[in-house]
Amino acid sequence: MGKRLFGTDGIRGRAGDFPFDPVTVVHLGESIARFLQEQGRPGRVVLGYDTRQSSVPICARLVAGIRKAGGEAAVAGVVPTPAVSFLTRADGFDAGIVISASHNPYTDNGIKIFQADGIKLPDADEARVEEMVLDEEASPPSHPHHDAITVDRGLTRDYLEHLLNTVRNGPNLAGVKVVVDCANGAASSVAPEVFRAVGAEATFLAASPDGTNINRGCGSLHPEALSAAVREAGADLGLAFDGDADRCLVADDSGRVLDGDFILWLTGLEMRRRGRLRNDTVVATVMSNLWLEQRLAGEGIRLLRTPVGDKYVLEEMLRGDHALGGEQSGHVIFRDHSTTGDGLLTGLMLLSMWRSRDRPLSSLVEGITPCPQVLLNVKVKSKPDLHAHPVLGPRIREAEAAMDGRGRVLVRYSGTESLARVMTEGNDADEIRRIAEEVAEAISAHLG
Repeated sequence: MGKRLFGTDGIRGRAGDFPFDPVTVVHLGESIARFLQEQGRPGRVVLGYDTRQSSVPICARLVAGIRKAGGEAAVAGVVPTPAVSFLTRADGFDAGIVISASHNPYTDNGIKIFQADGIKLPDADEARVEEMVLDEEASPPSHPHHDAITVDRGLTRDYLEHLLNTVRNGPNLAGVKVVVDCANGAASSVAPEVFRAVGAEATFLAASPDGTNINRGCGSLHPEALSAAVREAGADLGLAFDGDADRCLVADDSGRVLDGDFILWLTGLEMRRRGRLRNDTVVATVMSNLWLEQRLAGEGIRLLRTPVGDKYVLEEMLRGDHALGGEQSGHVIFRDHSTTGDGLLTGLMLLSMWRSRDRPLSSLVEGITPCPQVLLNVKVKSKPDLHAHPVLGPRIREAEAAMDGRGRVLVRYSGTESLARVMTEGNDADEIRRIAEEVAEAISAHLG
């Protein structure tokens, strides 16, 4: 049986609707604590959240559920997702919970769960929590709003110190001119202190959250504002985070926006130069552009691909003891420092890399042009195995054969929506568009 609540990155939904209604949220908190107790742990949980107006009430209900089951809860307040991952493993908690819908609009919210080592719950454990939430009767919350939660500010200070330690022995970052877009999200609470602490001359955009403006026209979803601000300020580079600050995109000194593939390229080369790229390998997902694989191969660096989702990237990194991995979306994992994507850490590592090269960032990516890529979303009513389907399986294999040696075809389902995603990639833009549309039409005809 497939997962019923969890998608590729936790639980997502509209705030107030199932599973984010008060009864279910309390029951989820209770179920998480009971799950931990099944594992022989007392149920000590650290929680953090982003700036959505629904995040504090959801946190309060989770805390109520955890305590109802006999667990303990500590609240870090508004912090990035990776802060909760770090605090879970560094401060000895049994689990960490983040209340955030990442790059989604403020009307949505989400819940991500980390186990004691700061790694997201594996699929089997998510399935057990789902079973507790969905198949066991929930009692109504004792009262609708619950007591106010108390925020422990010392937890944020622990995370800030961790970030600063990652660059303490690197190049001096004093005077670096950087523009930082906080997406009116979780980064707003920590980014100003981080970049000022390293001596950067930082200008901050979208750092005034009001509960409803998270991701709205800003952040990694809308990097055009960052690009314009970098050019106007004559900055060395710009950084854009998403709502929970586990993603980072970059604008170079010319204003060109660089996605996660460029970050993997730049940091991968620098890590190898410093002898830190173990096994000469970078881990990415099936969505990373073909140019990255080809360029890395030209430098003697292997690219390993995983399914979409930073948890799967991390699993491969752990399996092969690799130091660098990430996604095109800007989730980048520096495993010597973190067990999840961390936008602030990524920004600091990029600044350190750029400073050590002593060249404009634009010159380091000059001449790199991603291969044309087409991504089409197709609404589906069901999600049978595409490759085993009697009609669609042969159609997809036919498309793959047509692109053999000249590009790629990738067909997969969304982990959170009733969509099939068709991606084609290659050097001939017209050809990949035609093939993508033909496969998408076939899927629509049989599953739409």
